[in-house]
Amino acid sequence: MIHLRIVAPRELSEQALGLLCESDSVCNVIWLEGAAREPEGDVILADVAREDASVVLSDLKELGIPEHGSIALEEVDTQISAHAERAIEKARGAVSDAVVWEEVESRTSEQVELSGVYLMFMVLAGLIAAVGIYLDSPILIVGAMVVGPEFGPIAGFCVALVQRERKLAWRSFVALAVGFPLAITVVYLATLVFKATGITPDDFSAADHGLSDIISSPDFFSFFVACCAGAAGMLSLSTAKSGALIGVLISVTTIPAAANIGVAAAYADWDAWGGSIAQLAINGVAITLSGTATLYVQRLLYRRRRVRHLSDPSRAVAGLEIGRSRYSKRVGA
Repeated sequence: MIHLRIVAPRELSEQALGLLCESDSVCNVIWLEGAAREPEGDVILADVAREDASVVLSDLKELGIPEHGSIALEEVDTQISAHAERAIEKARGAVSDAVVWEEVESRTSEQVELSGVYLMFMVLAGLIAAVGIYLDSPILIVGAMVVGPEFGPIAGFCVALVQRERKLAWRSFVALAVGFPLAITVVYLATLVFKATGITPDDFSAADHGLSDIISSPDFFSFFVACCAGAAGMLSLSTAKSGALIGVLISVTTIPAAANIGVAAAYADWDAWGGSIAQLAINGVAITLSGTATLYVQRLLYRRRRVRHLSDPSRAVAGLEIGRSRYSKRVGA
């Protein structure tokens, strides 16, 4: 279930109450008249089945509540209620497959911020991967993959492509365009220091280090695995199965490829340098393509659900047009 906290002016709260009380997939509706002070209005609390959360939220947004008040969402982990069980039964589909698009947009928006913390994680992940390359240590390479925050901006770019949000696409692109070059530069400089101080050997080649050789030798399976990881990552991000995201992070070779670019450049191993650039590009493109395709299919399924919901009697109770959304002339938008 998704718990909603709605702040709305009086003239809109009555419409919202009618909508929520009439919806079969909504339960536990509470009306606190005049409880809100800034902005002034009523507070409405309700629980909605996750499968229908986005369509109900679309109706609330169509009423204009976000412009005059607010809507807050919170995941309900456990609820013991016969009313809630009936609401979930009324909503079509499986809970684990449901996508709350407002939740997806919020998550990706937070993860694409070009902040100091994001850049630090990129640098630290790159340095850990570099040490893994020096020592030929799979454990350190895996650790670097987990630490790296690069999947957030890539996912944000996928969401932006599907939702056609230019600002989110630009923010995601900037985060990647700044984060990767910074990590590569720091690894390059650190490698030069290690080399000059004798911490790492004077000579280093990918041919003598198995992990570096694998990273700098992209092939069909590099593309295939990245495609699978991109699809799994978007499914994890958009549904309730967030635990799978760790496995996705471990399966993509973006941070190790970036680190290997810096290491190879410091040792003037230009074959490994070029191969690592190709590996990074292949992974980035494959994740973006498969992630966008996955999200697009989910969006099409949501639009079909939205089309059906536009004929729901609850819309008439709220004063909304049946069979049509005010956001678009085309039914189902």
